[in-house]
Amino acid sequence: MDATIYRSPLPPSLRSSFVSAGYLRSWLNESFHHYIRERIFSVLRKGILKGSLRIEDADGVFDFGTVTDKGPQVVMKAHSANLWMRILTSHDIGIAEGYMWGDVDISNLKEMFNLWLDNQTSLAGLESGLSGLFARYSAVVIRGFSRHNVSMAKRHVEFAYNTSNSFFQAFLSNEMMYSCALWSDAENGVRGDLAHGLSPGDLEAAQQRKIQDIIRKARLRPGDRLLEIGSGWGAMAIAAARLGCTVDTVTLSQEQKTLVEERAQAAGVGDRVRVHLCDYRALPREFEHAFDALISCEMIEAVGKAYTSTFFRVIDWAMKRDRATIVITSTSQPEHRHREYQADDFCRRYHWPNVYLHSATSLAIAAQEAVPGGFVFTDLEDTTIHYPRVLREWGRRLERNFKGKVVEELQERFPQLDDPKELEAFRRKWLYMFAYAEVGFARGYTTLNCWTFTRPENVPEACA
Repeated sequence: MDATIYRSPLPPSLRSSFVSAGYLRSWLNESFHHYIRERIFSVLRKGILKGSLRIEDADGVFDFGTVTDKGPQVVMKAHSANLWMRILTSHDIGIAEGYMWGDVDISNLKEMFNLWLDNQTSLAGLESGLSGLFARYSAVVIRGFSRHNVSMAKRHVEFAYNTSNSFFQAFLSNEMMYSCALWSDAENGVRGDLAHGLSPGDLEAAQQRKIQDIIRKARLRPGDRLLEIGSGWGAMAIAAARLGCTVDTVTLSQEQKTLVEERAQAAGVGDRVRVHLCDYRALPREFEHAFDALISCEMIEAVGKAYTSTFFRVIDWAMKRDRATIVITSTSQPEHRHREYQADDFCRRYHWPNVYLHSATSLAIAAQEAVPGGFVFTDLEDTTIHYPRVLREWGRRLERNFKGKVVEELQERFPQLDDPKELEAFRRKWLYMFAYAEVGFARGYTTLNCWTFTRPENVPEACA
């Protein structure tokens, strides 16, 4: 396959390209780099009130905070002055890019994120006027400049999911659910891996539990017709088809479409699973009021604030008038952090371009505003605590399997990954994300919700 059709798996920000190319070093003298570092150190001296940070660079060893048993302890080894310029211009993205490109090694990524969350108010000074300006500009661009129209949506999906199927198989469970699982006592709960160790098949069991839980919430019965927006690699569609449903599933990824069709055939349900390579805004006309249920797992983040009403109007158009249920899961922002204008950050830059995160209440309100009275909001479940263990397991599997054919296929598609530095940056990008997201969910800085809506007067079972 021609690798030139794929975008770079490591698209740097304009700021990062400027730093890495060395242009800044050519006209800024060493004293300015020293000034930037000292400014950052000044913030760290005053700002680390819990835990400790040690920075080692060519000029020595510098300690911040107090070493105790209660707070996180982090060691950062800076190998390049580029790191300080990255932080000045990009703040949190700058630290991520410094780690990816080897400007800095970090003793424990999760402890670094915990250190920041423990001191986030007092470390606010790390955001310079320049990085703040870039952040505000990115929030306006993401919100208001057609970053979620049809053509951009296709580019986003290609970037996020067309890396290669074998790469995702390297860390996902057997059914390839790229979303949160549900842990139970059978796997020793959400901390079972930490408290009791690892057991083969735990993630697979937890993912199957999640699939069945969503099918139950969707009130699917044999003979029902299901619309799925966001195919993934077919696990939900195949499970619903095995129940006896007919499934139409929608994706913008050719990679996913190909594998879903193969997996459905292998599972013996190829005649009940139809995969459509199209945007949710371009569904076939015959879909009008044809479906008993809709399921969308961790896809609505890509819809964007400006198109949320369109998303729900499309669902209203596709669902049957008298009996239909909608189940949506999504990463979300807790109410106290939710903003309509959301700035670029590490995950938006390197994993899911331009995503918009609703809060628990904002999505429910958006549905009612889009189709007033069209659906009844019946249930909200917070499954945030289940994600950290999933992310830990994905990280372990990727570290174990990032070799051999997985790497060879990546290098065939992305020739720049033949460079060992580029390949290591790609690997670090994913490990950084797993740790970044794990701590965010574990601390409640980011949340995960499941919303259920039904048509009015559609009770789940006879009760009188």
